[in-house]
Amino acid sequence: MLKLVIEKMHDRDFVIQLLIAIAVCATVLTFAMPLLAGDNLGRRMKAVSVERNRIRERERARLASGERIAVRRTPKAWVKYIVDGLQLGKHLAQEEARDKLVQAGYRGQAPYVVFLLFRLIVPIVTVLAALVYLFAINDLGQPAIVRVLLSLFAAYIGLQLPMLYLKNKIEHRKTSIRRAFPDSLDLLLICVESGMSIEMAFKRVSLEVGTQSIALAEELTLTTAELSYLQDRRMAYENLAKRTDLDGVRAVTMALIQAERYGTPLANTLRVMAQENRDMRMSEAEKKAASLPPKLTVPMIVFFLPCLFVVIMGPAAIRLTGAQ
Repeated sequence: MLKLVIEKMHDRDFVIQLLIAIAVCATVLTFAMPLLAGDNLGRRMKAVSVERNRIRERERARLASGERIAVRRTPKAWVKYIVDGLQLGKHLAQEEARDKLVQAGYRGQAPYVVFLLFRLIVPIVTVLAALVYLFAINDLGQPAIVRVLLSLFAAYIGLQLPMLYLKNKIEHRKTSIRRAFPDSLDLLLICVESGMSIEMAFKRVSLEVGTQSIALAEELTLTTAELSYLQDRRMAYENLAKRTDLDGVRAVTMALIQAERYGTPLANTLRVMAQENRDMRMSEAEKKAASLPPKLTVPMIVFFLPCLFVVIMGPAAIRLTGAQ
């Protein structure tokens, strides 16, 4: 069986057909997923409500029994045992990893421990896969030392894969927050002008913006909690800017800090910042639209023009061939 698999992997026609089949399946799934995906907001909100009631009953039982309640999630015992036993926090830890995890929406000690464990496991998996492929399936016509170096390079890639995954999650989260932030500022302005305090305004906006951006709703809810219990309100605004790491959010938080310090009206500040964020979003959309024609040049030359030439010159070539 293994010999057959190895022979098939060396068969160029089979590999090309396999790649074509994968590309066709991916294309069909890409077009079919939006049609099959329904609006699951109601189901998700119902599940959240049921989970909230279940947690409330469980916490009441814990309070009644006098059991100690853990606010933060704790990692699995075996995961923590491996990380502490191998001292991964000393060898694989990065200073920016905790901040990146928070920006990606992973808070507490448990995600950090799991992140360190994956930074250990993924390089081992990649180097083993590279060794099996280069020494058992296809040597690529290279000497052993080159194959060993390629395996070490695969291990380095595996070491960086968790960080790349984390950066991808951060970019998706930033995109969601960036798109919904101008609308949330408009809602925040309406709440402040109606007489609400800034804490109640943040809480109300977090409930309304959840249908558009769950990430922004989480950040606003956390900011509401920090505004309630932190002694310095400035720390809550700075933490919001640090967690989101967006220029628009950072500018708004700085404006709110200045308004708190000098006593300027919050409504005027929020009105100006909402307009600036909306202009920033419009300029970003215009920038993407302006960069589209240069990006389409190469695909048009490679894919469209040959087909156009075949359609236009094909009948003439067929007539000339038939006449001869």
